[in-house]
This record gives sequence, structure tokens and C-alpha cells, in this order.
Amino acid sequence: MGSQSRHSAGRFAAAAALTLVGSAAALAGWSGLAVNRRMRLPPALPGRHERLRTRRAGEISLYGSTEAEGVPLLLIHSINAAANAYEVRPLYLRYRGTRPVYALDLPGFGFSERSRRWYTPRLMVEAIHAAVDEIRHRHGGWAIDALAVSLSASYLARASLERSDAYRSLALISPTGFDGRLSGDGPPDGHRGRDWLRDALDRPPLGRPLFDALVTRPSMRFFLQKTFGSSAIDEGLLAYDYASAHQPGAEHAPWCFIAGHLFPTDATRLYERLRLPVWMVHGTRGDFVDYRLAPRVADRPNWRVETLPTGAFPHFEQPAAVAAGYDAFLASIIRLPAARPA
Repeated sequence: MGSQSRHSAGRFAAAAALTLVGSAAALAGWSGLAVNRRMRLPPALPGRHERLRTRRAGEISLYGSTEAEGVPLLLIHSINAAANAYEVRPLYLRYRGTRPVYALDLPGFGFSERSRRWYTPRLMVEAIHAAVDEIRHRHGGWAIDALAVSLSASYLARASLERSDAYRSLALISPTGFDGRLSGDGPPDGHRGRDWLRDALDRPPLGRPLFDALVTRPSMRFFLQKTFGSSAIDEGLLAYDYASAHQPGAEHAPWCFIAGHLFPTDATRLYERLRLPVWMVHGTRGDFVDYRLAPRVADRPNWRVETLPTGAFPHFEQPAAVAAGYDAFLASIIRLPAARPA
């Protein structure tokens, strides 16, 4: 390479470096000056809202409505950059008048602890254990029904396998782990995380500005449209997600999610091991419609698998149909006695 070529290459590299530095500085400046990271965040759901201090999952947020009697129902939201208990709001509102119903903010989301730590499937399972223990303690020790959405379905499956006497039944809405890409026949209780990626993302000074860029309103609308498989998203969900993503520490769990740490390696195997009654429903529209491995459980006597012409949040699009399917499933197992600890 001639001296002129080397000189040109050097000038290009210097210009690129200056552009990168300038862009990073502009991003940090925009994030620090123009973005409100302490937006007002009201409770996502009516009823009692409390924070439980747990030994293994930190402080977790639990909503509850206990005016009615019956078998308690625990609802668990999905995992994404702005996840929170608002994602189960249609179900919570539907059942709060007919039975005790609870909803959990998983660690790193909503009103639960959002410290910088490793967010993994194991941490989520421990949070579910703590919530279920508290609910059962309040309701005489009887087994509960539990419902989880998307990736959290795998956490609920593991929790129920570890403490099967704590559950009467499971319900899974659009569960992750039946597709070709994220199916799980890998090592038990593992995750797909890349530590180097999480460390690169969740690091000052650019970790939070990058997250702020990820959770702008246009970006969040784009991803919700992919989830719903339609431009007709729930506007209340978008508004609450936006506020929830603009809180101190909101970036830590999502960066672990993006780096793979919240994806289990054995999800499919977990589902195959379930012996409790299981109801599953998923949509047929949008980016999350790959259920090629569902036949591995669909014909089992303890499973009931249904589909609806919706996206991945059918309980927002067709709440009556989802409730009808779930109620019919519960009616089919009502003759089974609820388990109580010996």
C-alpha cells in the first residue's frame, strides 16, 4: 500500500472514530437530558398491591384481589423489554369477582426489584416459588391454579415440577419452547446467555442510553405490532409499558433477556415432563406462530391445546374466547381434589 493510500485509510479511520464518538456522545446527551427515567407508574391492576421480601429473588411485587372465595389463581406476565403485570390485566379483571386472583411482577420488571444482577430462569423460578408459598399460606395451604404467558410458561413449568403439590393445574398462553429455534432439549436448568454480550450492553456510560433508544414509543409500538400480528394493539398496554420501561434500573433485566440469559435450554423437556392438567392456547397470526413441537404433548391425556385466530396475546384480542376455553378446561378437572400438604 502506498503512502497516499495509507494516509487516506488513516483519515477514514479517524473520521469513523470521531463519528462513532460523536454519535455515542449525542446518544448519551439525548438520554440524559431528554428522557424521563422516573415516569409516574401507577399500579397496573386494582386490588391489594404489596412488595414481598424474599430470600432468593429479592423484593417482588404481588397484586391480589381476594374478595371472592375459591381456588386461588396466579397470573404471570411474559418477558420482554417492558414486561409487567399489565400483560395479564384482562384475565385478572375477569376472574377477580369469582375467585382469589393474584398477579406477579417478575424480578427486574414492574414494581419488583430492578437491581443490576444476573437475571436467569432460576431467579424467575425462585420468585414464583416465593409468590406461590405466600398465596398458599394465605389460603389454607391448598394447591393453586397458575397461568403464565410466553417465555414465563417455561419458568412456571419448572416451578411446578419442583413443587408439584403446590399446583392443581397449569395454563400456558403462547408458551415459548415449541418452536424450532428456542426448543429445549439441552442441559437441565441452564440458559442460553452470553456473558460478554450482557456485560457489553449493561455497562455505563452507554448501557442506559442504548436502552432508552430501544424503548421509544415508535419502537415499542413496532414490537407490540409484531406480538399482536396486527396494527390493532392495545393502547393501554403500550402506555403502561412505556411508563414501566422508564423507571430506574429498567434496563438490567431486558439486557439479560437480549443476551439470552432468560431463555432456558430445556423448555421442551420441561413441558414433556408435566403430569398436572395443562391447558395451552396460542394464536395463528404474527411473529410467534411456530408450534411445530406441540404434537409432542398435544395428544397426552393431561394436556388440552387450543388455537385462536389472534396474535400472541389472545387474552387481549379475544378475552371471552380465552376465558371460555380456560373455564371449560377447569370444569373438566373440577372433580379432581386439590392437593394439600401432608
